[in-house]
Amino acid sequence: MRRKIGAIAGLVAVTGALAGCASPEPAADSAGGRWSYTDDRGVTVNADHRPQRVIAQVSAAGALKDFGVGVVGTFGPLVKDDGSTENEAGSVNPAEVTDVTGPAYGELNMERVASLHPDLLVSGKYAEFAGLWHLTQDQEETVKSIVRTVGVQQSGVALPESIRKYEELARALGGDVDSPRVRADEEAFNAAAQRLRGLGERLRSQNRTILAVGGTPQEYFVVVPARNPDLDYYVRELGLPITTPAHPDTAGGGYFERLSWENANAYNGDILLWDTRRASMNPEQMKQNPLFAAQPAAAANRFVEWDAVAPMSYASYARIMNKLADQIERTMAGMR
Repeated sequence: MRRKIGAIAGLVAVTGALAGCASPEPAADSAGGRWSYTDDRGVTVNADHRPQRVIAQVSAAGALKDFGVGVVGTFGPLVKDDGSTENEAGSVNPAEVTDVTGPAYGELNMERVASLHPDLLVSGKYAEFAGLWHLTQDQEETVKSIVRTVGVQQSGVALPESIRKYEELARALGGDVDSPRVRADEEAFNAAAQRLRGLGERLRSQNRTILAVGGTPQEYFVVVPARNPDLDYYVRELGLPITTPAHPDTAGGGYFERLSWENANAYNGDILLWDTRRASMNPEQMKQNPLFAAQPAAAANRFVEWDAVAPMSYASYARIMNKLADQIERTMAGMR
């Protein structure tokens, strides 16, 4: 989890995998007037013109693209080993951006950054941790000497509010956030939310529960829904019965409960929502632990996917929620 566990650094994005309030003050027009924006850190960025060459952490880049703003460079997980785009990057086309990720987590390739001549860097911001997401504090200080930065709050806020934050930033950067496409994406988001709400009602009527999990070779973890904008929204607003572990790791921001694999049976759920990120094990890998494999849900392969730290946009989460609804429906059909 982002900057919280050495063994799974970059895994749960303060997961997150989740106060700032964006207060955009765009003063730029198509002629290129001055531009000003106050971000969720309370930092006001002033520029002689609206930024045109933006570098962004991959999920921020995906959100901006969905709201009509392209970027020239990204950092963070972009391409999977099989060549496909990482879920975290959403609709970003890797062929259309320069990857400026450095050799270790939280680092950038500063030569590539400088070569792009950026005028803005955008990343998420987690209230519990200093600095921007995917940047160590030292790296952030270095990058500030090259380019202005904007932080978007991604903790302590519900999913719709997180989406609106990126929508407003995109508006300030010149994106047509009122286009028919974006409005259609919003309608699709609302329709997908209704699907999950209906499934939540069905699950609760059957006394079924969902457990959000992940793991590394070193440890097993159970995710705390309230600490993640998407899962919190699914529970509080849509009624999905996702279990909250009893002993969150408060030193790491309370995003999950860390357990040894000897305690992988501490919690059970009728459906297992597994963290799909690269740093987390997949279900078959987790099932190599006999205690985990013996859970009824694991034994019956009742797994559905959690696309944590995905781009905060209507388009992104309409796809994610519909996929999750499809998987829950199929899983429920096989339950007795």
